Amino acid sequence: MAVAVSEIDEQLLIRAGKELVRLVIIGSVDDGKSTLIGRLLYETGGLYEDQIAQVRRATKNGDPIDFSLFTDGLKAEREQGITIDVAYRYFETGRRKFILADTPGHAQYTRNMATGASTADAAIILVDARLGVLPQTRRHAAIAALLGIRRLAVAVNKMDLVGFDEGVFRRLARELERFAAPLGFAQLSFIPVSARLGDNVAEPSARTPWHPGGTVLGFLESVEALREDAQAPFRFPVQTVIRPHLDYRGLAGQIASGTVAVGDEVVVLPSGTRTVIRGIDSFDGPLPQAFAPMSVVLRLSHEVDASRGDLIAHLHGAPAPRSRLDGTLVWLSERALDPRRAYLLKHTTRTVPVQSVAVKSRLDPETLAEQPAESLALNEIGRVAIRCGRPIVADPYARSRATGAFILIDALTNETAAAGTVGELADAGDEAEPGVRRILVVEGNDVLQAHEVERFLAEGGAMVAVVRTLGAARACAAAGIVAVLVGRGETLPVDAIAIDPRVAGWREAALAVLAGASDARPAA
Repeated sequence: MAVAVSEIDEQLLIRAGKELVRLVIIGSVDDGKSTLIGRLLYETGGLYEDQIAQVRRATKNGDPIDFSLFTDGLKAEREQGITIDVAYRYFETGRRKFILADTPGHAQYTRNMATGASTADAAIILVDARLGVLPQTRRHAAIAALLGIRRLAVAVNKMDLVGFDEGVFRRLARELERFAAPLGFAQLSFIPVSARLGDNVAEPSARTPWHPGGTVLGFLESVEALREDAQAPFRFPVQTVIRPHLDYRGLAGQIASGTVAVGDEVVVLPSGTRTVIRGIDSFDGPLPQAFAPMSVVLRLSHEVDASRGDLIAHLHGAPAPRSRLDGTLVWLSERALDPRRAYLLKHTTRTVPVQSVAVKSRLDPETLAEQPAESLALNEIGRVAIRCGRPIVADPYARSRATGAFILIDALTNETAAAGTVGELADAGDEAEPGVRRILVVEGNDVLQAHEVERFLAEGGAMVAVVRTLGAARACAAAGIVAVLVGRGETLPVDAIAIDPRVAGWREAALAVLAGASDARPAA
C-alpha cells in the first residue's frame, strides 16, 4: 500500500512540474474544429474507455467514431452537428499539460469565440480545404490578434476530400498568409490535416510527403507559451480587504505582473498614497517576495485608505490614473451600442460609470480596413474613445493583458455588452487640459440648490460631491469627480463654471461639464 501511495505522489509531482499551455481552436462553421480536438484527445490517451464506448454508440455518420462528439456535449450541439458554447478539454503529453478551448464558428456565436480566445497562449485556426478562407475565418483571425494571440497554426482540414492535393494547400496557405501579414503574428505555421482520418494530427502522414512542416501535436509541444514577466512593472489589483481582528489588515489579490518584495516602496492608485510593503502572506505562510501570477495578501506599513478596485504599483513606473482612454471593442450584445444608454466599465477589480462612448471607426474583418461608424452591432469590432465617471489605472493591452483589458456592462440589464482592449495611452497631462472643467460653483451660497445640482448630475452617470472649499473641489476634480462648490468668494476660479439653479439654462451648462466639453460657458 505504501508503495502505491509513493507512486501516486511521484506521478503527481511529475504532473505538477509540467508546463501548462492554453490553446483555442477557431475557424468558420463546419471546418472540423471539434473533430480535430476529439482526434487529439483520442491519439494522446486523453479519453476514458467509457467515454469512447459512449461516443461509439452515439456515432451516426458511418465512421467507427465521430470524434466531434467528444467535445459537442450539449444536446442541441449533437442534434445540429455544430458547436454553440465554448467547451474546454484537458489533456497532457510527456512534456506539457494543455487546456484546449473548442469555440463555435457561427457568426452569431462570435462572442463565445472571443471568450475562449481571451486567455489563450496560442491558437489553431482551421480552414476547410474545399471551401477555402471564409469571412468568419478572417474575423476569427482578426479577433485572435486583437486579443493578443501572437502564435497561430493554420490547419488546412479535410485534405482527404481534395485528394491531399499539394496545390490546394499551397494556395490556401498563401491567401491566409497575405491576410494575416498586418495582424502581427510572431509565428504562423501551416499544416495539412485530415482530422477525421488522423493525417498530420499526432503523427506525420504518408499521404503528404511534400509537407515537412510537422503535425498539430508537434506545434502544441513546441509553441512558446505566454508567461508573466517577472521583470515587468509590478501591478496588484486589490480584490478585497482582509481584517480578521484589530491587529491585522491585509489587501488580497492576484499579482497581475511583476515582482514585489517586503520593504518595496509602493503607491496606491488612483489616490496616489505612498507606503511601504510591510509583509507578504500566502496560503503557505509569510514570503519575502512574490511574483505574477501568485495570489497573496499584502500588508502595508501605513493605515492607508485602500480597498477593492484600487491598484498597487511600485512608486517608480506607476501608471497615471485617467478618465479617458482609446481602445478597441468587440461588441457582444444583441442590442447595438447606444451613446445615450448607461454603461459601466469593469477594469481588473474596479467598476466605474461610463460618461460617453464615441465610436471612431469600425473594422472590416474582410479587408482589415477601418470605416467611419457611429455605433457597433453584435460581433462588430471598432475603435472607440471612452470617458469614465471615475479614473481607472490601465496599461496598454500590448504590454499587459491583465491591466490592459476591460469589459462594458449594460447598467440597466447587467449584461456584458462588449469586451475591450486599451490602446496606447497619451500623456497623463491630457487629463487636466484647461478646457475640461469639473468644478461647478453654485451661486447664492445655497446648500439645497447645490444638492439639487448634485442629484441632477448623478442621475446622468457622473460621480459628484458637494464641497465647501476650493481646495477640496480641486482635489475632487483631479480624481475625476465633479465638484459642486457652495460659494465662490469674491472671484470665480479660472478652472470653474458658475451655475445658478434659479435661472433657466443651468442644466445645459451642468451637462457641458458632465460631457467634459471644452466650450462650456457659465450660465447667465
